[in-house]
Amino acid sequence: MAVRSCLSSAERGPIGNLNATMKPRHLHTIAIGGYIGAGLFVGSGAALSDGGPAALLLAFGIIGIMIFNVVYALGEPAVMFPVSGGFYTYSARFINPSLGFAMGWNCVFQWATSGVSVGVWITIFWFAIVAVNIFGTLGYTEEEFWSSLLKLIAIVLFMIIGVELCCGGGPAGGKYDEYWGARTFYNPGAFANGFKGLCAVFVTAAFAFSGTELVGLAAAESENPAKSLPGAVKQVFWRITLFYILSLLFVGLLVEHTDERLLGSGLSDSQASPFVIAAKDAGLRGFDSFMNVVILVSVISIGNSGVYGGSRTHTALAEQDYAPKFFAYIDNSSGEVVLAWLQALSGLAALFTWGSICLAHIRFRRAWKYHGHTLNEIPFTAVFGVYGSWLGLILLFLVLVAQLAVALYPLGGDPPSAEAFFQAYLALPVVLVFWIGGFVWKRAGWLRTQQMDVNTNRRVVDWDRINGEKARVAAMPAWRRTIHVCF
Repeated sequence: MAVRSCLSSAERGPIGNLNATMKPRHLHTIAIGGYIGAGLFVGSGAALSDGGPAALLLAFGIIGIMIFNVVYALGEPAVMFPVSGGFYTYSARFINPSLGFAMGWNCVFQWATSGVSVGVWITIFWFAIVAVNIFGTLGYTEEEFWSSLLKLIAIVLFMIIGVELCCGGGPAGGKYDEYWGARTFYNPGAFANGFKGLCAVFVTAAFAFSGTELVGLAAAESENPAKSLPGAVKQVFWRITLFYILSLLFVGLLVEHTDERLLGSGLSDSQASPFVIAAKDAGLRGFDSFMNVVILVSVISIGNSGVYGGSRTHTALAEQDYAPKFFAYIDNSSGEVVLAWLQALSGLAALFTWGSICLAHIRFRRAWKYHGHTLNEIPFTAVFGVYGSWLGLILLFLVLVAQLAVALYPLGGDPPSAEAFFQAYLALPVVLVFWIGGFVWKRAGWLRTQQMDVNTNRRVVDWDRINGEKARVAAMPAWRRTIHVCF
């Protein structure tokens, strides 16, 4: 059976109907700071308490390596086949339509459960998110552009202040008025709860990085994906290195993992943020309030991203008959109750999404070669090729095993229970149910290499323009070429 019989008319038709109004400045800024949110600013507090500062760096570093390869793996097909629905459609096209069905709804549930706030703020945030999304892609990109700048400025300020505090430059008579250094790594220690504590931090790290894959989803709505997406993908590296790893290094240096203010911290409690705690301990008047404002903006940004990513995936699901048709409509006009089970569903959802992206990239490369094409025909290639995607899959498997250990044997010595297991591992059975449901609905099995279509809806590449750009870069001085490669 040829792959064309497995793909819907939406996949064989024009490349999406969404407005391609996203500018390069939007895509680049969103790639760096758009999805930095409560997972970093607040969730890192519970992670620090569970694992300690060294575990915090290790877990975020490992997940960072994974997401770096994931975004590159998504970049290749996103430039070649920029369609509404992004990574979900690549799973359906290069792996299995049933898996595509599961990943599409997995994404919807991931974003539907990641932006819940508390009390009266829910109403305020709801009106703010609706007001932004009334203006469609333009509203989303402008809001994300300015909120990203605010978050990046806040993190840079925190790191500058962190250097000064660690060197003993805090206010006189305060906690950091003498050389502080790395004493928290010695007392109370670099690790908490041993290896199990490290395992417990992985899901928090995955939640903090979730949304990075939307850079590829946004490619379909940029004016020139072949030019703007590669730069945005490269900047993900700097986001991971500078704005996650370095900021968390200072968090671990300034806040003890035994601090009781970290215990029981949740995404709705900004006072449990280690960024706020460090500012209060340093006696920096006003900076803790500033960080609280940044956290509130981040929550709105998360909800805005949820509407953006979820609506695009809903549209693609409906176009391929995986959801009711009313979801396919596109307007071209321009309580304190937090359900623990829904949060558990969101916890691992990002990991399954990333795994499908890596596998789709591996399968795409195999089909591309099988049909007689070469890498020279792809305007943007992953820096580590399929090896990076294999590394991403291996790391994903190890993280899932680590989370399974925490699900079976929770922190704190609590006895194993079915409730604790599903609380930590609910995403797996949900994905399996949707995968089976997709198979029952579509009756389409695993695609063989010869069945995968690498021509339909392929973007027409302006090679004269691309080769001219390559020639321009080649003529640059060495230092300019280095900057171009890095940024």
